[in-house]
Amino acid sequence: MRARFLALLGLCALLMVAVAAPAQAAGYRYWSFWKSSGGEWTYATEGPATARPADGSVNGFRFSVSEDSGDAATPRTAPDFATICAGTPAKDGTKRIALVIDSGTAADAPRGETPPAQRTACARVAPAATTAEALAQVAKPLRYNSEALLCAITGYPASGCGDQALPAADTNATNATKDPAGDDGPSVGVYAGIAAVLTLAGAAVWRSRHTTR
Repeated sequence: MRARFLALLGLCALLMVAVAAPAQAAGYRYWSFWKSSGGEWTYATEGPATARPADGSVNGFRFSVSEDSGDAATPRTAPDFATICAGTPAKDGTKRIALVIDSGTAADAPRGETPPAQRTACARVAPAATTAEALAQVAKPLRYNSEALLCAITGYPASGCGDQALPAADTNATNATKDPAGDDGPSVGVYAGIAAVLTLAGAAVWRSRHTTR
């Protein structure tokens, strides 16, 4: 009987931990900016509005959901300048910047939107041009917010900018754990389960005492 009582208390403790456990961190839906380095993608440490790549550079953009730069998804097309700019010959007084634009997957798309196919382009711009200027030449319309954050390339996405994005599983869990009054937090069912365990534990104690008399 003592073992059963301890087991019930253990189950109650687990339920209490589940109630108190914090929700998983949500990611953010945005365009990340990448530079080529030795044939690989490297997360850019500055924005496209200030980056001034040299002739022959490859810059990439990838739309995805991530928490930070550490888990951001890279463009799925390799940074190959020779291939991307093969049809754009060099010209005096200009530079060529290869661009990879990857709109991501359907899983990363805002609700109701379909990501455009990934594409590449070769921009011929002035020697002092920024990546943003090169991008504007080949991928209009661009959309920025008031803080100069790049929000949309070729009009995608249609709205929003760096919005928080909860995974579908977390969204369903959040909906399932809201009480009838609409307040966030554990569901009535969770509390009922804890109450049931406490009731069983109390019954076990009462039975144990009366059995040993």
